[in-house]
Amino acid sequence: MLALLSGCQATKPAPTTSQQAVNTTYVAISHQPRINAIVIHYTVADEQRALALLTGKQVSSHYLIAQHPKGNQSSPEIYQLVPEDQAAWHAGLSAWRGTYNLNKTSIGIELVNKGVIEPSGQHFGQCERYPPQQIGVLIQLVSQIAHRYGIEPENIIGHSDIAPLRKVDPGPCFPWQQLAEHGLGAWPDQKLVNKLLAGRAPDAPVANAVLLPLLKHYGYAISAHATPDEQQQLIRAFQMHFQPENSSGYGDQLTLARLQALLLQYPWQR
Repeated sequence: MLALLSGCQATKPAPTTSQQAVNTTYVAISHQPRINAIVIHYTVADEQRALALLTGKQVSSHYLIAQHPKGNQSSPEIYQLVPEDQAAWHAGLSAWRGTYNLNKTSIGIELVNKGVIEPSGQHFGQCERYPPQQIGVLIQLVSQIAHRYGIEPENIIGHSDIAPLRKVDPGPCFPWQQLAEHGLGAWPDQKLVNKLLAGRAPDAPVANAVLLPLLKHYGYAISAHATPDEQQQLIRAFQMHFQPENSSGYGDQLTLARLQALLLQYPWQR
C-alpha cells in the first residue's frame, strides 16, 4: 500500500540545464527603488531586552544602535538584525507619501532609549535624551543607507510620522534638526519660516481645518473622518518632528509657517 501511495505522489520537475535568453531591450519608466525610506524608532526596552524582542517572532528591525559604548569601544554598538534586502517587521500599519505598509519599502533603525517617560496632560512630559555618541553613530549609518538607495531627505522619518495614531517614537527629544544639518532629513528653513510668519505672533492658534489639508499634502495619511482626538494626534506627530518645543497637538502660527516652508522645500511629486 505504501509503495502504491508513494507512486501517486506528485514529483518535482527536474531542473533544466538550458537557459532561455532574457531580452532587456525595453525598460519601463514607471518604477522606483524598493527601498525609499528610513524609519527611526526607540526601543523603550534596554539593550538586552531589545535584542531579545527584535530577534523574536513578533517584531524586528534592520538595525539596533546601543545607547553607550561598552568596555574598550569608542562608540556604541550597531547590531544588524535583518539583511537590508529582506523586509523587517518594524513599521506595522503605516503610510507615508502614498506608500502603505512600509515594512517592504523601508529600512528600520531602533535606538535604545526609554522614550517618553512621563506623559502629562496635553504635553509630553520628560523624555530621555539621546546621547551624542549614539546620534553620531546613527548619522553615519543613515548617511550610508541614504546614499546606497538614493533616499530623499523627506523620506527619513520617524515611526510617529508613518503611524501617528499608534506611535510616538522617536519622540520630541530626538534631534531631527541635527540630522538635517548633515543633509539627512527634512527641516524648515528659518528665513523662509520668518517670511511666512509675516509678523504674526508665533503662538497664535490655528484651526485644525487649516492644518490638516496641508499635512495631508506634505505626506501624512489623514482620514476625512478623523475624530478631534485623532486630529490632535496627527498634529502632534508633525510637531514632535518639526516643532518639538510645542508637541501639544494644538497648532499655532509657527506650526503653520514651518509646515508651509516644508511644502515649498520638499514638494511631493505625486
